[in-house]
Amino acid sequence: MDRLGHSVSRRPTTALSNVNTVVDETEGGSVPMTNIGASQNQTRTGWSTADDPNLTTGLHRRETAFHRWTRRHAAKAGESDSQSHYRDSYLHVEPGPDADLQRRRRSSVDMNLVAELLEHDQLDTKTHGVSELRDGWFDAVFLKSRPIDLDKLMRHAESTLPAAFDKSSPLSVRHFFPKQRQQLQAVFWRITTTRAGIRLLKSFLGFFIAYVLCLVPDVANWLGRYRYMMPVSAIINHTGRPLGAQLDGTVWTILGTISGLGWGALGLLLSSSTLAARLGYGGILAVFFLIFMATIAFLRSYFTRFYQFSMCAGIAMCYTLLAEVSPDQIYWLKFWSYGVPWVLGQAICLVVNLMFVDAGARPLAETFHRSFGHMQDALELPRPRNQQLRRLLSRASVDVGSAYRDLRLDLSITRFDAADVRILRNQMQSVIRSLLLLKTETRLFEPWHEPVDIPVVVTDDQIGGIAEGTHTGSNVNDWLRLVSEKIAAPTQGMLSAMKSALACCDAALMNISGFRSSLGPGPEVPSDVHHAREALRGAVFHYEKAEEELRRSDKLPFTSLSVQEVAKLLVFSQLIRLAATEIEDLASQVVAMQRTSRGLKLALPSYPIRKAINSVNAQVRRDRGGQTAGIYKETFRDISHLMDQLRSREGGPIARGYDFTQSRPGTPTDETVPTGDLDDGKTAPKRNRIGFHVWRVLHRLQGFESKYAVKVCLLTALLAIPGWLEQSRGWWNETEAWWTVVMAWLMVHPRIGGNMQDLVVRGFCVVLGAVWAGFAYVARDGNPFVMATFALVFMIPMMYRFTQSSHPRSGIAGCISFTVISLALSNGVGSQSPAIMTLAHGIAFLVGTVSAVVINWFLWPFVSRHELRKAMSAMIFFMSIVYRAVVAKYVYYEEERQPTPEDVERSEMIEGRLREGFVRIRQLLIMTRHELRLRGPFNPLPYSALANACERFFEHLIAVRQAALKYDAAFVRSNEAAAEKLLPYRRDAVASILCNLYLLAGALKADRKVPRYLPSAAASRKRLLDKMTEVEDELAASGYYDHDRNPGLAPDGEDKWSQVYSYAFSESLTGCVAQLEELERYTKLVVGEQGFDDEFKDSDDSDDEV
Repeated sequence: MDRLGHSVSRRPTTALSNVNTVVDETEGGSVPMTNIGASQNQTRTGWSTADDPNLTTGLHRRETAFHRWTRRHAAKAGESDSQSHYRDSYLHVEPGPDADLQRRRRSSVDMNLVAELLEHDQLDTKTHGVSELRDGWFDAVFLKSRPIDLDKLMRHAESTLPAAFDKSSPLSVRHFFPKQRQQLQAVFWRITTTRAGIRLLKSFLGFFIAYVLCLVPDVANWLGRYRYMMPVSAIINHTGRPLGAQLDGTVWTILGTISGLGWGALGLLLSSSTLAARLGYGGILAVFFLIFMATIAFLRSYFTRFYQFSMCAGIAMCYTLLAEVSPDQIYWLKFWSYGVPWVLGQAICLVVNLMFVDAGARPLAETFHRSFGHMQDALELPRPRNQQLRRLLSRASVDVGSAYRDLRLDLSITRFDAADVRILRNQMQSVIRSLLLLKTETRLFEPWHEPVDIPVVVTDDQIGGIAEGTHTGSNVNDWLRLVSEKIAAPTQGMLSAMKSALACCDAALMNISGFRSSLGPGPEVPSDVHHAREALRGAVFHYEKAEEELRRSDKLPFTSLSVQEVAKLLVFSQLIRLAATEIEDLASQVVAMQRTSRGLKLALPSYPIRKAINSVNAQVRRDRGGQTAGIYKETFRDISHLMDQLRSREGGPIARGYDFTQSRPGTPTDETVPTGDLDDGKTAPKRNRIGFHVWRVLHRLQGFESKYAVKVCLLTALLAIPGWLEQSRGWWNETEAWWTVVMAWLMVHPRIGGNMQDLVVRGFCVVLGAVWAGFAYVARDGNPFVMATFALVFMIPMMYRFTQSSHPRSGIAGCISFTVISLALSNGVGSQSPAIMTLAHGIAFLVGTVSAVVINWFLWPFVSRHELRKAMSAMIFFMSIVYRAVVAKYVYYEEERQPTPEDVERSEMIEGRLREGFVRIRQLLIMTRHELRLRGPFNPLPYSALANACERFFEHLIAVRQAALKYDAAFVRSNEAAAEKLLPYRRDAVASILCNLYLLAGALKADRKVPRYLPSAAASRKRLLDKMTEVEDELAASGYYDHDRNPGLAPDGEDKWSQVYSYAFSESLTGCVAQLEELERYTKLVVGEQGFDDEFKDSDDSDDEV
């Protein structure tokens, strides 16, 4: 009775728990005991002293807690004290010496996989005769927490960091100047050796022509005081973009300018229409100003497509309501001084773009060529697992989708047809998906000609309890040698044919695009895809022939497939076969494109409007800045929408006797129609009611778009106040201080405002532009040739920073600062000296730039590390939804509800978006390197390892879905008795994983500590496998597997390969359990672990501080 501790297990309050569980813990482990008084339908058997309590739990409470519980419920059940004492005395029985040897079963190798996750004293999951029917609710098993080796975890986390972390920290002062020198060298090489130099020349040429025209006296006098709006227009919609994007930008910028000028003119008319209106002149203008700014700010943040429209509308409206305004009269000439230069600037950019036309087809060709290169690298097998290559493949899948979207967004001149590219995109993503499923480490190609001592993993049941014979090491080596001799050479032939087919497809697509001479591949690579496809088909035929011989061979008995090494070799070859099929389909599509290629064609915009308003081309995405943050939000918004559709069915328990046949193919299913309780006959209210739409609008107004609109109104209104006051109107118009508001509008980003480094760089660029403009004017007293020379020197690097670097907002700040100040000085505005005017203009630009960054620090800031934590929370929650859907749709589905091709296609689409989500999470992780943190450097290791574990969990889910399409556990689905026996164990195995995922996601979202003890998914899966063993043995004893007695079973050969898929299926499910433990460990490192004495400690390690 010594060393005894009893504990009461209290599950977290979730939808998965309904019954309190009491766990008795002994030195050897713990035994789950359900609440005796919970239901009258519960059954309880007597305790046996021969049973072996060998489960463990980590919940340590006082011994008296258990005694009080047993006595209380014994009294309720009317038991005598002796009976209560008998049950209590069970706790002190020592385990028996007999080991629990497993018997023969089809999934014998599964237990070895689970055993790796559990300690020796946690492997026995017997319940000692206690069982309970709980109407769909699960019973959690809690195990002792293992000691954590922090150093080992951190070493593993270092291997998961993105490649960007190999570089020096961007905040390092010691590496600042060497880094700048290296970047300058890289920029110079890029400009002089790639097409980046041509794009820079186009961007600068459009601006320079407009700037030089403003220096010509006759043109300057004709355009008026605000002639610098012509080069400003050329900067905002610069010419360094494809033709379709240039046309699109021209239309949007002109429409935005017209709307801003029109709204401003209306405000000026109303504010000076009557005497009473003149008395409240500034207030009326402020109201018009705020209404318009709030509207276009909301449009700018909500609809990405309206970026150029909203930017130009804001500039025009600020000019109209803040420049040269007076209650006495309206200066209508200023509309000419603004509108005409703006339109001329757009015309100049359009002409230059037509002179150096970019048809828009090259980015698509570059994406295809880069993606095919990654796919060919992935087929270099065998090799160790290359995490960087896997990430490149995931990124390639995302890039192919983005390139296709950009092709349909704008007008383009290309040799590709949009419909063909859509099919090609889907095929390429299918190939990448199949390549990511490959296990790159294999022993299939090792020499097996001579018997050698090969370390082989053999479980106890493989050597101790199999009727067909004993599996010695020699037998295992013979089986491995047989598999290698039969399918190693055909598999190698398939790999070679697959690489050749991909290379030919790459060459053929580059020939079609017309960029093979500049992009590759070389002339030595053939482009005869038809011949390569036929060679691949021949290799597949030879493999299938060898596989059929192996399948029918008597030398490879059914029991050999329970050996882990043998199963691994066969699974590897099957995955290669799957990838070969996908590559064959890809080659067929390329052959079809070769036949239908008819030269250049004009492709009009064809993207759906509802999607197009939330999408912009690649150059606009770069120009607007904050690309990572913006795309991250858009990606997770799209994933959330898909998840809402996927989880439209409520997750309550299914009532006994529910008729599943009422949801037949062709009728609304649970995945498409939200439903209420399944056994009350009621459906959810329709969502077309007015109240729901009103709620949705009001809820949407609470989003970040409205917050951004409030932020913009507050910032711009405060800066614009001097322009509406009588006492400050003189210096305001003389120094053109309204540019302060314009710069604030340009710099305040909907998503990310900028850190301290951004503030310094942008301020430096503004000051440098102002100083350079002053020097340009005073060098020769405003000589046009000298000023043009100064512009040539300054604007080339600044235009490159704006149009091609990852810091566009500092580039546009420097460009506009130099342009406006230099041409304002050339215009001779004001009576002050050039130095004073330069200083006044420079301060106006600096205040607007700095204020936009500072306000983002205080009002709803974007903090990368906080967004990273929330993104991980969302992704773990998404994993729970996908896991539930995969298990329900592909694993434990009912008869006549098999997954359809539409289900598979929908699953692949969701998987593609989730892969993109992991790409965005890694980009967020890289962004954390650029943020200062007062409490100390941010530690990215736990976050990186957490994201990697979540991605590995996702990969196992994909493998489960793929294997489930080939492996059908029909012995359970077609046998009601077996399904009834396994139902509670299946429920516990699934629910324990879901419960863990929900808890971890909630802890990350709320930034709260994780409970120390979580339901053990490994123990639940062990209990399921034990029960499956028992059921399979019962079926075998009853003759169920006899083909003569049960002709519905598959032939022996097909049943063999079903066992192979069963191994892949079980290995992936067990892999999910293993990655779940990794998720738990690293989540606890991120948010902490909740202990029993937390209420006596001060929690000062929250990450909410800046």
